[in-house]
Amino acid sequence: MNISFRQLRLVLALAETGSVSGAARMMHVTQPTASMQLKDVADSIGLPIYEVVGRRVYMTEAGSELARTARAVATEWDGFEQRVDALKGYTRGKLRVALVSTAKYFVPRLLGSFCKRYPDIDVSLEVLNRDGVVARLRNNLDDLYVMSVPPKDLDLVDEVFMANPLVVICASANPLAKQKSLSLAELCGQRFILREEGSGTRMAVDHCFKNLKFRPDVRLELGSNEAIKESVAGGLGISVISSHALHGNAKEHGVSVLNVARFPLESHWHVVHPKGKKLSPIASIFKAHLLAST
Repeated sequence: MNISFRQLRLVLALAETGSVSGAARMMHVTQPTASMQLKDVADSIGLPIYEVVGRRVYMTEAGSELARTARAVATEWDGFEQRVDALKGYTRGKLRVALVSTAKYFVPRLLGSFCKRYPDIDVSLEVLNRDGVVARLRNNLDDLYVMSVPPKDLDLVDEVFMANPLVVICASANPLAKQKSLSLAELCGQRFILREEGSGTRMAVDHCFKNLKFRPDVRLELGSNEAIKESVAGGLGISVISSHALHGNAKEHGVSVLNVARFPLESHWHVVHPKGKKLSPIASIFKAHLLAST
């Protein structure tokens, strides 16, 4: 097979964008040129690498395998460039980080201080729900991943770097907000608004309630902390969310933190990557920056 490094980059762009036109834009070539190069790649390996169904591109099995190989080659090459730059006294390159949505309340701030120290670094930040981050982790699409509940079925390098206390909140106008202390049993008559199943917060809350034999009356399940805060402030129920979603405050935007026995619920933020993955110099430096942030 005779496939150039640039053609490998094009295949990777096709897999990431899901379209030939998108891959062409990413590689700064015309669409006809991209189509011709992709055809040359398919001819070289003797199998189609993608198919178009309903105007949408789907990678074939051969194409998916080639994209995985291209990603590994590109990652290794990027790391090599960074190591050469380091020998020259430069610190530059690209950092790819995927994080769960609740981490958006503090990771950008940590990235900001990092980028002030290393201004020549380009950052790609993916903010998704936990399932989305785990999917990217399984496919090794990023350098580092930030979440509160890493998957147990993957062999990972997993390090804790920050506390993630989970607190009970209610509307500031709710009479409960005036109570100095509450037991969990006193919340039995309340309707709960919780994060969607599969989220790290929901998994921690469900585990806690199960251990305490407490059955919450769940009124709503929402995939956004902002939507939960608005719903609670509107009097639709009470909730359990990360204190980071309140920016560390006891009161925010019409909601108040309740002093409930067994809460705040202990949880932590983890920075993870697949075991055996060779981190680029930039990723290693940023990981150290995260671990030193507490």
